Amino acid sequence: MYEHVDPFIGTGATDLPTPKGLAATWWWPKPQVGNTHPGAMHPFGMVSACPYSGAYPTGYGLYDFNTEGVPDLLYDRPVASGFTHFQQSGTGAIRKYYNYFQVTPMLGPLDDLGTTWDLLDEVAEPGYYAATLSSGVRCEVTVGAKSAVHRYTFPAHDAARIVIDASTGGLAIPHSRTVPLKAHLAMLEPGVAQGEIHVEGVPLAVHLEVDAPGWRQLLWYDRRLMPGGTRLDFDYIRPTTLRPFGLMFMGPSRAEQTVEVRLGFSLRGCETARDNLRADVGRAQATFAGRRERTAAGWRDHLGKVEIKAESDDQATVFGTALYHSMVKPCFAPDESPSWTTKGPYAFDICTMWDIYRTQLPLMTTLFPERSVALAGALLSICEQEGNLPIGYRMAKGADRFSRQGSALAHTFFADLCQLDLPGVDWDWAMVHLEMDLRRTYGEDYLVHGVAHPISHTLDLAYAYHCTAAIARKVRDRPLAQQMRDLAQGWRAAYDPGTGLLRDSTFYEGGRWNYSFRLLHDMRARIALAGGDEAFVGLLDRFFGYGAAPVTQPGVAPSVAEMNAGYDLCRFEGLNNEPDYEAPWSYHYAGRPDRTAEVVHAAVANQFGTGRGGLPGNDDSGGLSAWYVWATLGLFPVAGQNLFLVSAPAVAESTTRLPEGELSITTTGFEPVEAGGPVSYVQSIAVDGKTLERPWISGKELRHIRNLHIELGPRPSGWGTQIRPPSTSDPLHAAGGEV
Repeated sequence: MYEHVDPFIGTGATDLPTPKGLAATWWWPKPQVGNTHPGAMHPFGMVSACPYSGAYPTGYGLYDFNTEGVPDLLYDRPVASGFTHFQQSGTGAIRKYYNYFQVTPMLGPLDDLGTTWDLLDEVAEPGYYAATLSSGVRCEVTVGAKSAVHRYTFPAHDAARIVIDASTGGLAIPHSRTVPLKAHLAMLEPGVAQGEIHVEGVPLAVHLEVDAPGWRQLLWYDRRLMPGGTRLDFDYIRPTTLRPFGLMFMGPSRAEQTVEVRLGFSLRGCETARDNLRADVGRAQATFAGRRERTAAGWRDHLGKVEIKAESDDQATVFGTALYHSMVKPCFAPDESPSWTTKGPYAFDICTMWDIYRTQLPLMTTLFPERSVALAGALLSICEQEGNLPIGYRMAKGADRFSRQGSALAHTFFADLCQLDLPGVDWDWAMVHLEMDLRRTYGEDYLVHGVAHPISHTLDLAYAYHCTAAIARKVRDRPLAQQMRDLAQGWRAAYDPGTGLLRDSTFYEGGRWNYSFRLLHDMRARIALAGGDEAFVGLLDRFFGYGAAPVTQPGVAPSVAEMNAGYDLCRFEGLNNEPDYEAPWSYHYAGRPDRTAEVVHAAVANQFGTGRGGLPGNDDSGGLSAWYVWATLGLFPVAGQNLFLVSAPAVAESTTRLPEGELSITTTGFEPVEAGGPVSYVQSIAVDGKTLERPWISGKELRHIRNLHIELGPRPSGWGTQIRPPSTSDPLHAAGGEV
């Protein structure tokens, strides 16, 4: 899918055709912008490089901070003041935004640093970005796993410059700057320098090489040069008195002269940064083309894990880009932990678990199980060092941030790994931390009072106890497993039997309707609590807007009254918000897979498109894009249960390359999925030639199936209506048996 990726998708405010049919009744309260960036990235790599305008939230683009509706503009056209590193991807308000070590090609004096130039002739592909600044300098960037390589093509000039600002960080909007509290820079030899800044409690080191023979190199402070200086040291920087500082390389340039800048990064000092640069690009000069080629090859390999038979070029572009965005985060930085000195897995930009645990992490586990095993090791080490399993974790001290979003979500991720029997995880070690983590923060309320508010945390914790029970069985601790199973029943206290919905509470970005239809471990009992299949389907139908009139989306700076009127609809937020990701598949548990197909196809057809405005909301580290990948394939992971629900795919054929072999999904009777068009319903399914009556397969089965053949038709059938996906209160706790 490499050739179909468009990294610009999601970089602009949502710009999709007017939704048709069911999708016209959905209401999107959160920011209508993908918040992605088109910069150079390596698959799951530590480093990214992108032009910097200071806009929210990636540092690239046009927009001001916003939490709802269409974003306000900071700029009316693409601009940049240089190129920075370590961008976020698709997130919203996470408070700290990286963008460290800005590199700026200049033709004017140092006083011009910070000037924004127009970005012209932008080009982006996986692992590569290029643009021409209105100053006349052509700029190209590529990255390795722990490095970045810049190439600048200058016009003829008597004093061209490459300026590295080591003091920059964050965004150019209020309260979003990141200030290093300690720093040092050193010139080592002609064209070679090193430095380290301490930001958010983390040391970030760089080893820098500039291929510009004959140019002068200087340190600078407060926009003034320091001729003859070889070191700058700041033991303590006051945020209120920070003055910019950095390095500069200056000299005459010929027309079309190229200057290459190579940066190796590390969280363990300058020498390791140098070693990382050598490992990524070697010792030779003029390495840009080679690094770009190797990164492109890495992306081709990763994106080649899934192939689809697209109905159009646009569909191929949307799918290829969604797959690409699903493979950007977390940032894996093996042997780079700044908090412990031993070698081993380390990862950051788990921003946040709330966004990715339902869709993106299951996709990574399915396609790259070795990555998930490494992430598990990193999470356990983080917990051991910082005291808790993170809900969100960045390149910063503090694993306890974002705790209001959810509780114990990592347990879901660990449960899937455990049930797949993947090697490389010390489950006894894991069990210690998983159990202790259940007793922290909101977990104490759950144990003492039987309920935690926000009420969604009650569901999180009950589900986490269910997931942890599976791991307790893995380590053969039967008494603990039983204790966990008993505590997992606490989800019932979150619901009001009178309404079939969650009890009144506060909620994080949503309301009780949005959170009421998540996939629990005992959906059989949950549906009974709502009054049975018919009543539960009735609630879902109301939530998804069946029979409702079209709605108007919030615009720029929506009023309180406008937002309140939208929330009062109690409507599906159309993939604009994470809690809704699972809801369409709740129909499966009530014997209505036809409804799942209708909702999912409406979302696929109406809420994803090409161009910068092709996403309905924040991509959130690939969580939204991974949803689209699963929906297109006709599968959905029930995270934590090692289970995949099956529905009508949005393509006629697909091939997924799993570690155990290729899984092909084929169809007969397929009709293209179009906005307002007819829906295809599953009539029957065959797994390697054997009939599958149930609408789900286990994770272990998925890894060994070679062909899943789906017969589709224009009307709902009886398939999937009798055998329901498993619930813990099922008599055999394994409805439908094994394939």
